[in-house]
Amino acid sequence: YCKGEKQKINTKSSTKSELVEVSKYIPYNIWIVMFLNAQGYEIKNNVIYQDNKSTMKMLINGRNSCTGNLRHINVRYFFVKNRIANGEMHVEYCPSILMIAD
Repeated sequence: YCKGEKQKINTKSSTKSELVEVSKYIPYNIWIVMFLNAQGYEIKNNVIYQDNKSTMKMLINGRNSCTGNLRHINVRYFFVKNRIANGEMHVEYCPSILMIAD
């Protein structure tokens, strides 16, 4: 699943922008995985590709990675960290040039 759209929230950095978009995407990812499991397909490798390494650190470490201008980021964007910590998905780096939605 890949998605590209204009962001509806103003952010001051690319890291925040990427974090907001990942948090908007994850419910679709969860639904697709649950749907495929209900159809009898087991998803063993649920990968989220990210081209922003700062965002990747925030997704994996949560608030522990927030310093400076990012320390006030809204908690609602960190539910992704719980999914990653539970092993439901993982984040891998993918250069922007290879991102289909970009």
